[in-house]
Amino acid sequence: MNRRHFIASAASTFALAAHSAEPARKWRVVVLGNKGSYGHSLDTMWLKVPGTEIVAAADPDAKKLEATLKELKITQGFADYHEIAKAKPDVVAIGPAMGLHRDMALVAAASGARGIYLEKPFCRTLAEADEIIAACEKNGVKLALAHRNRWHPTLPVVKKLVQEGLIGRLLEIRGRGKEDRRGGMEDLWTLGSHVLNLGAFLAGKPVACSGAIMLNGKPVTQAEVIKTKADFGPMAGNEVHARFDLESGVPFYFDSIQEAGDPKVGFGLQLIGTKGIIDIRVDQTPLAHLCAESPFQPMKEARTWVPISAAGVGEPEPIADIGKQVMSHATGALDLIACIEDKERQPLCSGADGRLTVEMITAVMASHVRQGERVSFPLDVKENPLANWK
Repeated sequence: MNRRHFIASAASTFALAAHSAEPARKWRVVVLGNKGSYGHSLDTMWLKVPGTEIVAAADPDAKKLEATLKELKITQGFADYHEIAKAKPDVVAIGPAMGLHRDMALVAAASGARGIYLEKPFCRTLAEADEIIAACEKNGVKLALAHRNRWHPTLPVVKKLVQEGLIGRLLEIRGRGKEDRRGGMEDLWTLGSHVLNLGAFLAGKPVACSGAIMLNGKPVTQAEVIKTKADFGPMAGNEVHARFDLESGVPFYFDSIQEAGDPKVGFGLQLIGTKGIIDIRVDQTPLAHLCAESPFQPMKEARTWVPISAAGVGEPEPIADIGKQVMSHATGALDLIACIEDKERQPLCSGADGRLTVEMITAVMASHVRQGERVSFPLDVKENPLANWK
């Protein structure tokens, strides 16, 4: 991680404290929903972000829109999100499911807004990702993707500890989704996107992928592809296994099997080294723990897991309410605003980061339809591989 990016990460960590005093101006926020859905509170989050004010909301469902306006204590609402430019937004928050992201992001980018805060996953295909990124670049708009754990101040600490050799040589990364009823490709899209995003940050971008999609223990066939999931595009299977070869030389594995795990604890990844393991549990506090023992040596005593805070291994957490700050999206929102003011940098989780995650998920499907072939990055396909399976 370069010095500028480390400083940016640290700055976002203490953003709330820096914004304790009311600024001279407030950033005008418009929130986009669909039938009352605003993702993980991408509407109400702005009520807790200093220096911002919600000025309008959009939702095609009249009753849901009325309820949203009442909850947000605003009066301006739009049945058609194409009209949001009338509200003169500085920031547009897009909360609905992924199937609407491309269209809403293009409208937001052309609305006069300077920033977009977008629910994850980014979008359905690389083609859509490229359209969104191009529209943002054309209009000078900064886009932040709501992989909220990416703004956690413990992450750069973990990365530095690994680089310094705390767990010896990093041998591999292993990640899993929640493995609930959505196990398989839906889990990979919805929750695995968090894990892929974190893995690429911690150990480098992927250079190749091999993957398999299964249905009840057998490889998915073309006839078993479901083409009715508008939010995700074509889907298949209830089990997925993938290996990504990272530019650092470290293999990164992701697995998800329907109803195979405990959704309260299984969601996350482990960095496995020759001298120890760092475990990261997504959305949990503490975010990370260290087991400074060889992962390959059986022991008579119980292994010890030591929390890692923003101050280091076993150190008291120096940031009050760190979990609430991250989970409420406050750190991500303030980082987006800081990036709008600083034209030289992108949000810590940007459109480019979102595109990479979509590319990794696309690679799993591409490998499967090619009978497990190891596919290289950048991919040679921009649409969903299951859609044109031959």
